[in-house]
Amino acid sequence: MEDCLAKKMEITVSEAEKRTGRNAMNMQETYTAYLIETRAVESQGEGQCAPMDSLWRRYSEFELLRNYLSVTYPHIVVPPLPEKRADFVWHKLSADNMDPDFVERRRIGLENFLLRVASHPVLCQDKIFYSFLTQEGGWKEMVNETGFQLKADSRLKALNATFRVKNPDKRFTELKHYSDELQSVISHLLRVRARVADRLYGVYKVHGNYGRVFSEWSAIEKEMGDGLQSAGHHMDVYAASIDDILEEEEHYADQLKEYLFYAEALRAVCRKHELMQYDLEMAAQDLTSKKQQCEELATGTVRTFSLKGMTSKLFGQETPEQREAKIKALEEQIQEGEEQLKSKNLEGRDFVKSAWADIERFKEQKNHDLKEALISYAVMQISMCKKGIQVWTNAKECFSKM
Repeated sequence: MEDCLAKKMEITVSEAEKRTGRNAMNMQETYTAYLIETRAVESQGEGQCAPMDSLWRRYSEFELLRNYLSVTYPHIVVPPLPEKRADFVWHKLSADNMDPDFVERRRIGLENFLLRVASHPVLCQDKIFYSFLTQEGGWKEMVNETGFQLKADSRLKALNATFRVKNPDKRFTELKHYSDELQSVISHLLRVRARVADRLYGVYKVHGNYGRVFSEWSAIEKEMGDGLQSAGHHMDVYAASIDDILEEEEHYADQLKEYLFYAEALRAVCRKHELMQYDLEMAAQDLTSKKQQCEELATGTVRTFSLKGMTSKLFGQETPEQREAKIKALEEQIQEGEEQLKSKNLEGRDFVKSAWADIERFKEQKNHDLKEALISYAVMQISMCKKGIQVWTNAKECFSKM
């Protein structure tokens, strides 16, 4: 971790800007660009500050970077991007992806994504990632030149492997179930939080109504007027604080959403392992079939029904020379198949070793992050309740002085 990029470079997504331009179809579109600022840490001497480099990136470029990382490092739980459009929001909050509050939260999420990658022991060393941070022009061309799209596995191929693998690794099967459960639990938690936020918003607005009523009442009362006015003021201040509180709540919701999206990153690693296992089993099956064919040709016996066997019976046997040529060709294919199977076995073992090390790293990170987020959320809720108690305590004192 001492060599990770996050230790050598300050990385921030400092600004978001709404822009208008033309897309690949030459149609006008409105999008948001994000300003990435970087500064080398090592060159900062005493009393000196390294110059800040900056460039603009669109959300689609962040998506391209993540897709590249996912394909290039299939054994790694690649950090997710923040949502493109708001989900699990309470009904008073805008779900518009151009809404300033949502754009600001996404800016924070994109910065967090870059810091996650820059802190990862493997991903931080990727040259394309470094270019994304430092090279504004020609970056997309550089990514496409890697040919990573050709290495990407189709969803249909992955689905086929899922259902046809004969000997799935129990650890990855359990991990897939765990990721499904993690996604289910966090989704439920976010839905509950949205309902709580709605209810909380209602409670604060009721206090606003109290404030208005007390203020109006104070205008027609002489002896009680000052007390009612003061109580109304406390209610108004409390009601006005709801916007800041719900904004803070959304921050905690975004922390949970990150791990909602991490669940899909875990499943991506599982799918890649299933594909490798399926290829391994197909190679082993093909090798067994060729060995059987070679043995049948060498001994002249056919163990199973085949079209070739029927053809031989109908039109006569092959000459010894033809049989020898076929046996020689099969022996070469068998040797090649054995080398291929050995290579696939070695590749599979390396994948499992690397993937499991990264999964353990992810779990440690997840436990720490979610623990901190939930504790902070609980502290915030306790603080809110204390403020509510204080408001009514103050109102009680106002009423007592009337």
